[in-house]
Amino acid sequence: MADKKQGIDQVLIRDLANILNETDLTEIEVEQDDLRIRVSRAGTPQYVSAPVPTAVAAAPVAVAAAPVAAVRDNKNAVTAPMVGTAYLSPAPGARPFIEVGSNVQEGQTILIIEAMKTMNQIPAPRSGKVTEILVADAAPVEYGEPLIVIE
Repeated sequence: MADKKQGIDQVLIRDLANILNETDLTEIEVEQDDLRIRVSRAGTPQYVSAPVPTAVAAAPVAVAAAPVAAVRDNKNAVTAPMVGTAYLSPAPGARPFIEVGSNVQEGQTILIIEAMKTMNQIPAPRSGKVTEILVADAAPVEYGEPLIVIE
């Protein structure tokens, strides 16, 4: 009879949690054979047998993608130049850099994107009036995601 280890490797979970703390990551996932372990700061560790079906989650995403595509095609949308966390003000509780209806000048800071513990000021690519702010304060953003519309 083959000697197969029963249960979850507690040492592995502790090691993954230590990696999260040492690197300031928010989530880490490891897959080995038919076991996938995900450790996240936002919640409790999750253990899922691979493969994980995703068909249920795909339908709402496809429906929500249409409005984003329309904004992404808008030539006046300012997109995220990097992946990170967007902040609309220079500090918590401070007045935002811009508001809907604000007039901005080319080069003026319109928001900050934090990436790898570095605060990157994002300048307005052109002068104009802010007609939409498409991202919430302290929200994660992806590269190319529309953030603000400047007409």
